[in-house]
Amino acid sequence: MHRLRRLRVSETMRDMVRETRIDKSDLVYPMFVIEGENIRNPIDSMPGIYQYSIDRLDEELDRVKEAGVHAVLLFGIPAHKDEVGSEAYNDEGVTQRAIRHMKKRMPELLVIADVCLCEYTSHGHCGLVCGGEILNDETLPLLAKMSVSLAKAGADVIAPSDMMDGRVAAIREALDENGFCNTMIMAYSAKFASGFYGPFREAAHSAPSFGDRKTYQMDPANRKEAIRECLSDIEEGTDVIMVKPALSYLDVLREVADRTDYPLAAYNVSGEYSMVKAAAANGWIDEKKIVMEIMTGIKRAGAKIIITYHALDVAKWLSE
Repeated sequence: MHRLRRLRVSETMRDMVRETRIDKSDLVYPMFVIEGENIRNPIDSMPGIYQYSIDRLDEELDRVKEAGVHAVLLFGIPAHKDEVGSEAYNDEGVTQRAIRHMKKRMPELLVIADVCLCEYTSHGHCGLVCGGEILNDETLPLLAKMSVSLAKAGADVIAPSDMMDGRVAAIREALDENGFCNTMIMAYSAKFASGFYGPFREAAHSAPSFGDRKTYQMDPANRKEAIRECLSDIEEGTDVIMVKPALSYLDVLREVADRTDYPLAAYNVSGEYSMVKAAAANGWIDEKKIVMEIMTGIKRAGAKIIITYHALDVAKWLSE
């Protein structure tokens, strides 16, 4: 008789045969920077997460350093928004200035810059709009221009999240032409039109003013299409592929991991974070236990990189 329980008899034995491990190097912490001074705005739907003005960014950077997290994903919130998202590719924009500050303060920090127009446009969509239609090809030059501007500011990784077709190729070409051939691209390759993004849109001031994003973000029902999206981004020149959200799409993560040999990221998104925080605040769950189980599930499904608002807590728990 096989007795698999023999491998579970003690903590030492369980640790010795553990197949999946979480490491601090797996973690990426999302941060929000907002135009203005002396701002530290709490995000009501995301307890523990804040918008910071650049002059107060060091408070959050100190927490990142203390936790031992080595990578952040940066989102910018400008004071001025217009139809073409001009602050997205302004070399003196809030995101660009924040990147320069971060790299000066913590040169060793890996700064991943989100590339999308939604936080910068007056209509809140991820591309240019004409007659209610989100324009694909006309948006690509602006995403490329934004990517070059962020790379100039010092971003180590460009992360296009817009879901326009062909944007990875356009960004790669623009980066190479401007001397940033070593700047990496982490594409939001399979980004689904999910209900789990609600709290993020409060944090990033990025809710669309009309309609929804279903014409460019993916149908949550489509697994095979997600594989095609990932393979397409690889063909266009991305360095890392991503599935977003994570928890309802672990099957997609697993299949992408099995079908490709590219580094795979998963975004444990705002709604997933907020549900855990709400349940923990009500005493319904053990937060640490649940969060570490979620991290393990994402890693076990095939992700190497985990973008999560829990990152600082996870890093501290790993040190205990």
